[in-house]
Amino acid sequence: MRIPISLAMLLTAFSLQAAELNQLSPQEKSAGWKLLFNGKDLNGWRLYGKQDKPGPGWKIEDGVLRKADKVNGGNIITKETFENFEFSWEWKIAPGGNNGIKYLVTEDRPSAPGPEYQMIDDENHPDGRRGPLHQTGSFYDVLPPIEGKSLKPVDEWNESKLVIRGNHVEHWLNGIKVLEYELGSDSISEFISRSKFKDAAGFGEKIKGHLMLTDHLDECSYRNLKIRELKP
Repeated sequence: MRIPISLAMLLTAFSLQAAELNQLSPQEKSAGWKLLFNGKDLNGWRLYGKQDKPGPGWKIEDGVLRKADKVNGGNIITKETFENFEFSWEWKIAPGGNNGIKYLVTEDRPSAPGPEYQMIDDENHPDGRRGPLHQTGSFYDVLPPIEGKSLKPVDEWNESKLVIRGNHVEHWLNGIKVLEYELGSDSISEFISRSKFKDAAGFGEKIKGHLMLTDHLDECSYRNLKIRELKP
């Protein structure tokens, strides 16, 4: 016999799910993790290049931060800056969508504020179809992720991680390291010289900077954004 599910039961389930999001365990707190999004507001974020709060395209729904489709919210950055850290987040992209997280972001270089961890519908977005340099997990337009990465289908949650210690950078996707490189190295300078960022002075060098959630006007959702600072 099927048991009918009432609206009240569904709302309770959603409320419980939201309550479990964006929380740190005692072990995480002890390890130095802190939340960058509490599921309720964006007090720790502002518009890139301005002191204004994020635009209306950034919405918080049931503990999830959602970039609404075709509604301008602006690129937003953390008010804090970071130098050596481990940053973890969960995300999902809408079909045909494109977004990304930039790191070591400076407001002194608007055309190339920082390296980008690409998040995109690899198969259906025109940029994703250009190849690995523009696909999920890449250092956008500079370095590709490994072949055979574990990317979940659109509209399903992925877990990503970014680790920066000294000059060493790692991109992770769903528990697998998909890319690593050294900031400021001859090797990364060579790859940058072949990219759209070749004329951006200082791009790919180590600085203390912000984290940025980009706005490409496509729908993308975030939850459980957390960071811990590391010793170099």
